[in-house]
Amino acid sequence: MAQERAYVATCREAMTRQVDGARHQVVAGEDVSGDGAGAEVLGRYLRTRARRMAEEPDGPPFFGRLDFADSEEAGDHRRQRYYVGRRRVSEHPAAPPLVIDWRAPVSRTYYQASARDPRGVAARRRFGWAPGSHGAPEDLTGLEDEHLDRAAAHDSAASAIVAAEIERPRLGPMRDIAATIQPEQDDLVRGELNESVCVQGAPGSGKTAVGLHRAAYLLYTFPERLRRGGLLIIGPNRTFLRYISEVLPSLGEVDIAQLTVEDVVARHPVRRVDPEEAAVLKHSDRMATVLERALYARVAHPVESIAVTDGSYRWRVDSSELARVIDEVRATGVPYAVGREHVRTRVVALIQQQAERRAGPRSVTWARRTGRSKPVAALLEAAWPVARPEEVVARLLSDPAALEAAADGVFDAGEQRALLWAEPPRSERSAAWSVADMLLLDEVAGLVERPDGYGHVVVDEAQDLSPMQCRAIARRSAFGSLTVLGDLAQATAPWAAGSWREQLEHLGKARATVVPLTTGFRVPAAVMEPANRLVRALGVDVPPARSLRHDGELTVSAVDDLAGATVAAVRAALDREGSIAVIAADGAVAALAQALRAAGFETATAEEVGTAKRVSVLPATVVKGLEYDHVVVVEPAAIVESERRGLHRLYVVVTRAVSRLDVLHTRPLPEPLAG
Repeated sequence: MAQERAYVATCREAMTRQVDGARHQVVAGEDVSGDGAGAEVLGRYLRTRARRMAEEPDGPPFFGRLDFADSEEAGDHRRQRYYVGRRRVSEHPAAPPLVIDWRAPVSRTYYQASARDPRGVAARRRFGWAPGSHGAPEDLTGLEDEHLDRAAAHDSAASAIVAAEIERPRLGPMRDIAATIQPEQDDLVRGELNESVCVQGAPGSGKTAVGLHRAAYLLYTFPERLRRGGLLIIGPNRTFLRYISEVLPSLGEVDIAQLTVEDVVARHPVRRVDPEEAAVLKHSDRMATVLERALYARVAHPVESIAVTDGSYRWRVDSSELARVIDEVRATGVPYAVGREHVRTRVVALIQQQAERRAGPRSVTWARRTGRSKPVAALLEAAWPVARPEEVVARLLSDPAALEAAADGVFDAGEQRALLWAEPPRSERSAAWSVADMLLLDEVAGLVERPDGYGHVVVDEAQDLSPMQCRAIARRSAFGSLTVLGDLAQATAPWAAGSWREQLEHLGKARATVVPLTTGFRVPAAVMEPANRLVRALGVDVPPARSLRHDGELTVSAVDDLAGATVAAVRAALDREGSIAVIAADGAVAALAQALRAAGFETATAEEVGTAKRVSVLPATVVKGLEYDHVVVVEPAAIVESERRGLHRLYVVVTRAVSRLDVLHTRPLPEPLAG
């Protein structure tokens, strides 16, 4: 232990020198020779590197060690020793690293080696650290060795240090799992950049952590390709994004966009709320057909020929030829704005053919001038006019005749009435847009001109994405790959997916592999048992989940006073370690929070998730993806009745507990929990 603590001190000194050295390079780089543009690029790189290193949170410099055997199986690592941590640590760039990054190729052996397949490893050492440690030598509290070259070597699942880290009480934002990644998780994390994968994950199986660690791994392994295209994390709501916000910085990645779908498609402030029927229709994939029809209804065959004056010549193109050009360009399927320019180019080419037969070759300048001529411009305005998404959508939702023409055979008369705005605006500039309208605008914008895409997109809680939300994501990953994370049993949206294959088709990745994670590392058996009873009542095709932990506590109590019982349950929970969440139907949250404050408890709201407050009072609709040591579920029947897929919502709520679950009720329990 004394030797390892001394090594910690050496690593910390090296880390300090790395940060100081990065700052020094920024100053020294100001005097670099070469052209101004090159100096600017270098300066920007050095400043970014220094900022990233300074922003990386303090923590233990390493969590594991690999000692390779003196054997042929060890290959180039024969008799080598490597410390594994969240980022590389070295005394200077040319020196052998003191600590290797968990994403480096050799680190994979740390996660995959076992007694059955040692991979040349003689011993794997795991280190235990004091909770909340910033990496001081004295915070190193334990170590544990697995001698993989001996027949009696035990399996990694039996590691006391790994178990303690997985079960450690949590407070504040989500933590990374770099120290506890399991082999099946590691396989997913280290998939190739061009591979799209869908993870069907049971509660507590680490699917969100796998997605975030995959993002960090891809940025480490393919920096140039992802620097060009970028990487995007999409979460279900801002509460969830706040909760996961610290994971990537702890792994050394600080410049990754983390957004909701609403953030991705936002074009205007949201000033209107759709009735549920209209919202469901706007989220359906049928809407894409209607929008495409509405956009291309603007394209028309010209009724007259055009004549372009060229000095003493007049070149004429017959209306039938112009109609043929329109039809051919339309058939190519290019974006609307590109198609408009293709029409211009082809019409100019028809004119140029006539001109060159009579008067010889024409220059590029002549072609540009002809393309901007009044007859050609008038043709485009009449046959393929400029389209603004706001104008197209506003007319569609305001004009019954326009909607009827575009929705014929897609939406019936009742559905069309539900889609129409009750009070049409005077113009699209004064329109009050809803959240679902943003998806319609984005769809039309994507038909007009393809948006910039990302090299990789990680989508969490993807089971709740509507077909139109999936299409918005697909447009931004058309030439990149996806990591899709979710659990069909936790699908609560009215438009939730019925199967992953259906959802992947909407996301444009129909051939992506679906991989199940069925082992719950965080959710204990006492909580998983009622959760599995709920799953059987949901009618979803997901593999049964099992818990790696045979502990946990479940208490179900019929009470007369919900507020008083909640106060008592929170008071008892505060005598033990960890975070506490009181979760109820949305309409009951305010009264419960008031009762807890009146009892003297400081509570956090959904907007404060990830802070140091131990007690949170949360509506059931925002807890997806969150975890708490102790969860108090108040009146399950009210949660079930509050929405169409209420049993799915209750399943989400119950599985937020990673140690203890209290269920308080005055009304009869929902049937799957009644036992």
